[in-house]
Amino acid sequence: MGYGPLYQNDYLPQFSGHETFPLRYGWLKKVVDRVESVQSESNQKAACWGDAAIAKFGVGKNMVASMRHWGKATGVIAEESANSQSVKMTELGRLLFSSDEGLDPYLEHPSTLWLLHWQLAARKEKTTWFWVFGHFPAVTFEREGLCTKLRGLINERVWSRISDSTIKSDVACFIRTYVARQASGKAGHDDALESPLTELGLIRSIGKTDGFRFARGPKSTLGDGVFTYALIDFWRSLENSASTLSFEAIAHAPGSPGRVFLLDENDVADRLSVLEDYTNGAFRWSETAGLKQVVRSVELTEQSMLDWLRTELSEFAYRKAA
Repeated sequence: MGYGPLYQNDYLPQFSGHETFPLRYGWLKKVVDRVESVQSESNQKAACWGDAAIAKFGVGKNMVASMRHWGKATGVIAEESANSQSVKMTELGRLLFSSDEGLDPYLEHPSTLWLLHWQLAARKEKTTWFWVFGHFPAVTFEREGLCTKLRGLINERVWSRISDSTIKSDVACFIRTYVARQASGKAGHDDALESPLTELGLIRSIGKTDGFRFARGPKSTLGDGVFTYALIDFWRSLENSASTLSFEAIAHAPGSPGRVFLLDENDVADRLSVLEDYTNGAFRWSETAGLKQVVRSVELTEQSMLDWLRTELSEFAYRKAA
């Protein structure tokens, strides 16, 4: 799954699929459980997301579609193609949410939330998420201003026409993913459920009408295992087989850990300085001859990404069980 620039000719922008519902607590666990339960079915998609799912989840058709969307967007489930009837749990989904192996099925560890944020914002498939965290230059923004910027992006890239209502709905969902709504006595129990990613504090309301600010700076709850996962994932996305990767790319390139996690240069440097000890020399921070870069001595594989994630979450699961 590449991260290439948004102006690639084969890029298909995505501003919908969530049915205006942001990701909610418990959804990913339910989705993975549902996918697990239909693996013996011949028509897995129909069995997974049809009328039986509405009854199983106790929600409407649109919300089932939203749950399916977030499962695919976060990479915990996968559907091979539009025409295929296959739906499966990914290795990431198994690691986090499976009934027998899941290490953090109820999103109790902050690093799992950082991981889910990475899965959404570091990949170009979710256009608004990727563009805002990877390309948007300002520190503050307003809802309508962000919609205007996205319309400009669509025109600049000469993408197929996307309606204003679709853009507004996507921006509203994006904001609700990261910013908790103010309590209202009129809100029902279901409406009061917030996205788990609001806990990260990445975007904050700044008081004026529809005004928001990105919270750049150190992220104390971001674990080294997730940061290493993100570094490998980003490196792989560049299709770069070199044994070194520049500090500039890690800190500033679209889809990089520095951009996606809203880290300042000093924060990125601090993270990289402990990388050698954390990875037992698999990755090493180097400043030779004034050239700042990370040097690797291992292959960049999906399995290695998951291994570092497993190391971090296994420690959490062990402490919880003790």
